[in-house]
Order: sequence, then C-alpha cells, then structure tokens
Amino acid sequence: MDEILSYVKARQPELIALIREMVECESPSDDSAAVNRFVDLMAAKVAGLAKIRTFPGGRYGKHLQMEFVLAGKKKGQILALGHSDTVWTMGALKTMPFRQEKGRLWGPGVLDMKSGVAFFIFAMRALRDLEIPVHRKVVLQLNSDEEVGSESSRPLTEKEARRSSAVLVLEPGTGLEGKLKTARKGVGGYDVAVKGVAAHAGVDFNAGASAIVELARQIEKIAAFTDLKKGITVNPGVIYGGTRSNVIAAEARADVDIRVARLKDAPALDRKFRSLKAVDKRCTVTVEGGLNRPPMERTPGIAALFHTARKLAAEMGLKIEESMTGGGSDGNFTAALGIPTLDGLGGVGEGAHASHESILIDRIADRTALLAKLVQAL
Repeated sequence: MDEILSYVKARQPELIALIREMVECESPSDDSAAVNRFVDLMAAKVAGLAKIRTFPGGRYGKHLQMEFVLAGKKKGQILALGHSDTVWTMGALKTMPFRQEKGRLWGPGVLDMKSGVAFFIFAMRALRDLEIPVHRKVVLQLNSDEEVGSESSRPLTEKEARRSSAVLVLEPGTGLEGKLKTARKGVGGYDVAVKGVAAHAGVDFNAGASAIVELARQIEKIAAFTDLKKGITVNPGVIYGGTRSNVIAAEARADVDIRVARLKDAPALDRKFRSLKAVDKRCTVTVEGGLNRPPMERTPGIAALFHTARKLAAEMGLKIEESMTGGGSDGNFTAALGIPTLDGLGGVGEGAHASHESILIDRIADRTALLAKLVQAL
C-alpha cells in the first residue's frame, strides 16, 4: 500500500474524531464569536505543526492562515483554501447532531466544508511524520465569510494567490463519485427596485401606478436573459412589495441571482440589466448589483493540475474525474488571476446546505492521501 495512504488509514479514527470536534464547534457566518471559537480550535489543533496568523474579518470572524512546518528546501508557495463559516444557524446540532452511521459521517458543515479542512491538516501531518520533503511553502487559509460572499477575505485570498504557483480548494467534490472541479460558473446578483404611485385600490384606483405590476413586467424581461447555450442563468429568486391588498403598491423589488460560465459574457448581461426601463411611465426602475465572483474557467494550467491529481490517484488505484459546477467558491477568485486552481478536493458526500449533509467514511483516507501527494508533487 502507498506509504501516505497507509499512514492515514492507520490514523483514521483520530481524523474522524477531529472532524467531529470541528462539526460540534458550530460556526455560522453571521456569528463572529462562534466563528472565532472555531478559528481558535483550529489554531490549537495545528500547534507545533504550523505557524499561525489571524486577520480581522470586519463584521465577520477572524481569517486564519496556517503555514506548515515541513521538510525540504522551499521555493515559492502552495495555497490551500477553506472556510470556517457554515450556512447553519446556532443550535442546528440539536436537530441534526453529529453521528457516524450507515457508512457516513453526518452533521451541519461536515461536507461543506469542515471535513476538507481536517483532511488537509492530517495530510500535512503525514508529510511531517513521514519526513517527506516538499518543494514549496504550504499555507492553508480559512476564510470566515465565504458563505456570504467573501467581502472581507477576497483581498487576502488574492494577495496570497499571487504568491502561489498553485491553489488547492478544499470544497467538497461533485457527487458521490467525488469528482474534482476544474470549472465553476461566476456568481452575482442584482437588486431590481420599482417605485410606483400609491393610491386607494377602491376609491382612487386610476390615480395609482402599481410597483408590483411593473415589477412583474420587468421579471418577464429579466427571466428572458437566461441563455442556456452560453451557460448563463438568471433567476429572480425573491420578490418584495406592497403593504396591504387595498393599497396600490408604491414600491416593489426583486433579488435576482445570475450565473455565467465565461467572464466575457458578464458585461453584456450587465448592460441588459442596466437598460431596463419602466413600461408604465409613472413608475421608475433602478438596478444595483453585478458579478460577485468571476467564473473559474478551465485553463491549461488548471487542466495540468487536474492531470497531476489524476495520475497521483491512479497510483493508489483510484480513478478521479473532473466536473464543472454552477456554484462558486473562493477558488473563483484565484483562478481569475490566472493561478492554476484545483477545486473539490474535500469530502465526498451529499447534502451540502441540507439536513442530510454527510460524507462517505470510506473516502476519507484516499482524499487525505491525495492532498498530501499533491503537495509533495507540486
């Protein structure tokens, strides 16, 4: 058996115990104190294995960087990316507690993405304990605000990426096969607001101009911006408006999600949003927003990184495939800078952001070993 894989398998109970401790340290994005407790836990877990730095996250928790102490002469850097925040509110453990059953680990955040972080820490332990030299400095960065747009962490992520020859993203793989992610759509959103004229719906109907009716007309236009052949999707996901049924609505708005497969398509889509005009001239339409995460497009550098991972997996008797996803990650930012970025290296499972969130236990060891072998090879 592969030396690294054998090491991880022998210590898998320890790794599972770490994942449990991480899951049971709840860390919702909007609870900075909870996120900071998780950051402190991670810092304690890598004591002696990594040098620690933290950075303020504004209204969110601290961002954490871990520079691992490993053997070998180093030139350049590898950046591993994870996030400490989850979509789950405090107390989610009461209804979906951590448990080990049916060949899986279950619990809030276990797939997205605490298991991936645990895998990487153990991968670095394997390299250290086996005295395997690496060629580059290895930094793991955990962002506290990834699930809410990475507003404060993005500059830090991009700064570290520019210092790096490769970026490894510890988000979960695609599907129960655990496919790696070599492309992601860009993600953004628009707030489309309409102002109308309020009036009594029974007494003075003709004096009113309904913002809700106007917004409905705009939503028809907006939905037509979708172009599936180009990988562009536009989803008016939330609408607000009105006060009472007997009042013609003075205000209404829609929150619209956009996804683009290619960066070059974003400006034209933006122009379509900015050109929206009211059908009822008594109403006004305003548009705010845009692309938040650029797409992660499959470049030759990303393809080469995937081929390296596939070859290393094959050495352990595993077949690794690649995928494209409509979801975004912090890897979108690094790939857009031209840095070879490989995503989806974390847990293999299903149910991210859902009550059945879980990872496959029998994929823990090979994912961890693959991370160690990638760091060794790069």
